[in-house]
Order: sequence, then C-alpha cells, then structure tokens
Amino acid sequence: MSHGKYTFVVEHLDPELGPWSALEYKTISQESQQAGCQFILSSLPQSLLESQDLKDLITWGAEARTDSIETYFSDKKDKICLLDPAARQELHPTDAEEFDVFLFGGILGDDPPRDRTSELRKKGFSGRRLGPVQMTTDTAVRVTRMVILDQVPLDKIPYVDFPELKVDEHESTEMPFRYVTDNSGKPTMPEGMVELIKADADKAFDNLEFADEVEGLDQLEVSRP
Repeated sequence: MSHGKYTFVVEHLDPELGPWSALEYKTISQESQQAGCQFILSSLPQSLLESQDLKDLITWGAEARTDSIETYFSDKKDKICLLDPAARQELHPTDAEEFDVFLFGGILGDDPPRDRTSELRKKGFSGRRLGPVQMTTDTAVRVTRMVILDQVPLDKIPYVDFPELKVDEHESTEMPFRYVTDNSGKPTMPEGMVELIKADADKAFDNLEFADEVEGLDQLEVSRP
C-alpha cells in the first residue's frame, strides 16, 4: 500500500473545550502540519465551531467539524485504527501499511481513566493500544506518529511516567500520565501547559474544588514539603 498522507482524528467527547484541551489540540495541529499529516477534530458542538479557540486551531491547519468519523469516512472503516487502552494488540510500525486513519477519543488523559473510548469501541473499529500507562491526548497522537511515520517501536520511545513539576521552591505537582521526553529528558508538553498547571496548582491551595475544574487532572496531586 502506498501512503501519501496519514490522518489523525480526535473525536471530541465533551460538550465544552477547556484550556487544557485547547492547548493539546493546538499542539496536535502544529505537529501534524509539520509532519505533513492531516488533523481532524470532529463531533464538535456547533457552538464550539464559532469559538476563538477553534478558529486558532483552523489557522494551524486543523479541520473542525460537527459530524462523527463514521459519517465522513464511511467508505474506509477498515482503514481506521482506534487507539484504545483496552485493545489486545499494541500499535506496531507494520500498522503503517494496515491503516490510513488513526482515531483518538478525546480526552484520553483522565485520572483515573473513565474509558470514554468505549463510545468509539462500540462502533467496531480495529483497535490498538499504546501501552499500559495513561497518556494525554497530544502525547497519544505524538507516540502514534512516531510509531507509524518514524517506524519507532513503542518500547524504543523515550518516556517519563508521572513527572513531578515544581510549582515554586516550596511546592510541586505530580502529573499522573506518561509523556515522551525531549532531548534533555524532560516531558514534552504543549507550549503554555506548564504555566497553566502552575496557575491551577496555585488555585488548589485557595480552592479545594480545584480538581473539578481542570480537565484530565481529576486526581492531580499537589505536595508541599
């Protein structure tokens, strides 16, 4: 099979788009464009299509739409791979010849996992998993791209699990996810994410309901010495 361009699809499974998701989606848009791949964000409420965050994503080459993947890719279901934590088979470089489209259920990064991918699993897509540790959505897309485009096996990708980020000299917060590391061994995160985490961590000390306000960080742990 000859491939021109792979497509990465995130089915947005929430009625809103919070700052956490917006940063992740912007990163996916930028990295997909740089890799020569298409990024589609679908199943969006009409109200979100008119938001500034979505307009920014479109600027970076993302395609935003309200319909679901089984509608606009109805003729190529057998070429769609669902990245599913519950799948029995792990993603492998040979899957580059098997699939054209890689589907993600946003938001993958819930702690503890809420298995929202089950909504897509019921539709009968072929599934692959990315290992036993939860990832944020942008990390999951990044890892998939490394396996499929760069042909790097999952166990050869440099990871860091549950990294601890210093909020200030007295406080730190543990991120309950797996990240790809950069050349210096630090977790690869969207631009602006560390600042967002620090701002939310500051709120944690002033507002005990903080954990309910941050998508994907339901169990964020903040520690003080």
